[in-house]
Formats: sequence, C-alpha cells, structure tokens
Amino acid sequence: MTKARTRALLLTPAGLWYAALLLLPLAVVLIFSFGERSAIGGYAPGFTFEQYANLPSRLAAFQNTLTLAPLGTLASLLIAYPLAYFLAVKVSPQWKTTLLVLVIVPFWTSILIRSYAWIFLLGGRGLPALLESFGLPEIRMINTPFAVLVGIVYGYLPLMVFPIYVALEKLDKRLLEASADLGTPPWRSFLQITLPLSMPGVLTGSMLVFILLMGEFLIPALLGGGKVFFVGNALVDLFLQSRNWAFGSAVAVALVVIMLICVGLYRRALGRFASGPDDVSLM
Repeated sequence: MTKARTRALLLTPAGLWYAALLLLPLAVVLIFSFGERSAIGGYAPGFTFEQYANLPSRLAAFQNTLTLAPLGTLASLLIAYPLAYFLAVKVSPQWKTTLLVLVIVPFWTSILIRSYAWIFLLGGRGLPALLESFGLPEIRMINTPFAVLVGIVYGYLPLMVFPIYVALEKLDKRLLEASADLGTPPWRSFLQITLPLSMPGVLTGSMLVFILLMGEFLIPALLGGGKVFFVGNALVDLFLQSRNWAFGSAVAVALVVIMLICVGLYRRALGRFASGPDDVSLM
C-alpha cells in the first residue's frame, strides 16, 4: 500500500466527521439564507436576496460585536501577557504547576454562575455601593458595555494566557543572557527578543478569544441586561423567538464571512512569525 493511500485512509474518518459536523450544517444555513420566512415561522423554500438586504436592520448587533470583541481581546491580551511572562520566566519550577492550576480554576465553575456573580458585584449593592460609601457619586455599572467587557475579560482570560505561556516557555533563555552580557537594557531585550519570539502565542491567543467572542451571547444577555446586543443574541432572537430562520441564517452567514476574513488575516500574520524574527539585534 502506497503512502498516499495510507494517508488517505487515515484521514478519511476525520474528513467525514469534519464534513458531517461542519460543512453540512454550514451548507444548510447557506441554503436557508436565500429562503423566506413561512407564514407560521421557520423556513419556506425560495431564492431571494431579501434577507441579505435586511442585514442593516441588525447593524447595532454587528457594531457591538465588532467593537467589544476586539476591545475584549485587547484587554485580555494586556492582562494575560504580563501574567504569562511571570509564569514562564520569573516563577520557579516548583510553583509553576500550582499557579497554572489557579489560572484554570475559574473554568471549573459554570460561566452562568460566574456571570451571575458579576451581576451582584456590578449591581447597585456591589461595587457602586462601595464607591458611594467613599463619597463618590453613584456610578451605574451593570447593564452597560463596561459590564459586558468585564465579563468578557474575566471569562476568556485563561484562553489568552496559555498560548502566550507556551510560547514564552519555549523561549531560549540564553538569548536573554547574551543580551544582558552585551549591556542591552532589559526593556530593549524584551522588545527585540522576547516579544517577537512570543508573537505566535500572542496571535494564537488573540484569534482564539476573538473568534469565541464573535459568537458570544450569554455574557451580553446577563451583564448587558438586554441593552447590549451581540450578533449571538440576534441569532437567538431570530431562531428561537421570532422564528425567522431565513433572516437568522443570513445573519449567521455574514458572521461566518467576517470570521473567515479574520482567520485569513491571522494566518497571514502568523506566517510572518512562524520561524521567529529574521534578525535579532542585541545592540
């Protein structure tokens, strides 16, 4: 048996699984997006671009998603990078496992429970009441974009930490030692050595968090209080409440197209850093 045939046989089960669970549902959604809403709700066969023409009616959901998803990704990155750097470079080996487990601990609890905890913390009897006790004016936190952003960062931070940690863990410490021996300031060594070599982890973590945030609906529903809609919330409304499957499919297709564009940009950026920087200058 040739290598090509052996490879094909080994890949066939995974390929069938991929086609059945990803490609086939996407094909169904694409077909539905050209249909119409039946009189009793659901889907009626047809071929029209009316659903795509109605996409601007959900512009607010797309704007919220395309604003808060990148902001949430950036905020997660700004918090996760120092934490991952500390775990990979500064912590002694005997403490690493313990601290990594502590990073994972929030995932042991349902995101629903964690979101309800933030409802209390950001509600009138939580942080606003604490700030008011110090003489500060009353600040509304819950049911705002800020609350959604806090929930996003809290919920997705571990997914950002681990890819960056893995990239930093593989960093050759001898490069930093050589840089120090040559008299390079620590901040310059970080910018010229550590950061470029950790970029694959940064890009992977950012894309992982961003893609998941694009489909998020629970955190905006709970912490946004129905005032901060994501595309995920619009899809829940269209498929389960108004039962406009055709329009919901068109919204889903538009979201998939946006994600594919982002993944394409990610792969292009990752290709530039796949083999590390071309020239690491220590002077």
